[in-house]
Amino acid sequence: MTDNSYAAAGVSLETAVTVVDRLRAAVESTGAQGFGAFAGLHPLDGDRLLAASTDGVGTKLILARQRGRLRDCGADLAAHCINDVATCGADPLMLLDYVAANQIELDEVAELVDGAAEVCRSAGVALVGGETAELPGIYAEGELDFAGTCVGVVARDDLIDGSAIEEGDTVIGFTSAGVHANGFTLVRRVLDDEDYDGPDLLAPTRLYLDVARALRGRAKAFVHVTGGGISGNLERVLPVGRAAQIDWRSWDRPPVFEWLARHVEEDELRRVFNLGIGWCAVVSKAEPGETIVGRIA
Repeated sequence: MTDNSYAAAGVSLETAVTVVDRLRAAVESTGAQGFGAFAGLHPLDGDRLLAASTDGVGTKLILARQRGRLRDCGADLAAHCINDVATCGADPLMLLDYVAANQIELDEVAELVDGAAEVCRSAGVALVGGETAELPGIYAEGELDFAGTCVGVVARDDLIDGSAIEEGDTVIGFTSAGVHANGFTLVRRVLDDEDYDGPDLLAPTRLYLDVARALRGRAKAFVHVTGGGISGNLERVLPVGRAAQIDWRSWDRPPVFEWLARHVEEDELRRVFNLGIGWCAVVSKAEPGETIVGRIA
């Protein structure tokens, strides 16, 4: 049987964690706050903090390029970075992007930037600039990369950092549009065994900014479910001694994850993908209509 795991496909989540731990001392020696969280923090003045996050679209670009969906990857980038900044309660202000390739194709760059700009407009975020780099000595022929940085601001009194989480709190979840932009190295490996062209495969990352704003004042922590799955990302906001117990049957998974489940073991699915929940909030108590996905122990 084919080893359809993230590690076998070439990505090690354990290495990613080790890298973060290795870099922590150097980063924190500069006075940085929030290292390892979804957004880094830096004092702007006595009352406010800047919040910033950098990320990329990853190998989803390969598949999206093949299927003519690069505009969706532009939307992925903007939504992903804005979501990360929103996890701390910040209002995102601006986005910068970075496009790099072996050889720049203007139409492809335009598709990416147009997709990002559409999300920025809906979020009230300025796309203030970036960098386009043609690097044949670094990228192989036909390769393309897209990354970005979002910057926002949050009042110190409004900061959401998980420190108030207590035993018995509830984890509520909000649906994803599909795979979003994480795990595509494994997705592409599975595609070698069985094709899939459902809309939830390449659907852009859902923007959760309105969700975050609506929950301010209630939420003790926000979780953007990216690489590492629901449990792995919840761990990033929990105080020492607290753990999240997830009820994996409390929501319906989009069809793309049923397809993946035919080829990938359940434990690996949970470690790599969002499985239909792209955003979580830790609250004292759920309200009617909210999806409870777990509890804090």
